[in-house]
Amino acid sequence: MKRLHVHVGVDNLDRSVRFYSTLFGAEPSTLKADYAKWMLDDPRVNFAISHGHHAAKGIEHLGIQIDNEAELADLHERLAAADRPVFDEGATSCCYAQSTKSWITDPQGVVWETFHTTGEATSYGGEAPIAELRSASASASACCTPAAIQTLTAPCCAPAAAE
Repeated sequence: MKRLHVHVGVDNLDRSVRFYSTLFGAEPSTLKADYAKWMLDDPRVNFAISHGHHAAKGIEHLGIQIDNEAELADLHERLAAADRPVFDEGATSCCYAQSTKSWITDPQGVVWETFHTTGEATSYGGEAPIAELRSASASASACCTPAAIQTLTAPCCAPAAAE
């Protein structure tokens, strides 16, 4: 089964945790000094917020969380058929979780993450390749040719350049 994922950058984690806990009627399932996540069933969403890891505040990226490797493979085939560059990150540690991930941008530059989480991690891990993906998407749109984001060398959790 799939779950929508929304990741938002915030300027005040405590205030945002209070707001979203009230909005969702639930406390975060994961709460760290720089990160909070709600795994909600109604609506079925993995909603995460973080402070200090993102240059821009607001919606950082959207995603689809998959429950098993077979579903992840099926979704990856759809990404490949979308005629957009796909960044296959593979197994990584990010956002206090161990996951297998791929990334893509839509034609407007909205970053989408597809992932299967296999366990917890003890640290946030750093940045996802958001800036590089947006830059590659803008280049592809400007030149009308796919950008080679497969050549990104920074893993999900390496510090990214500010946008």
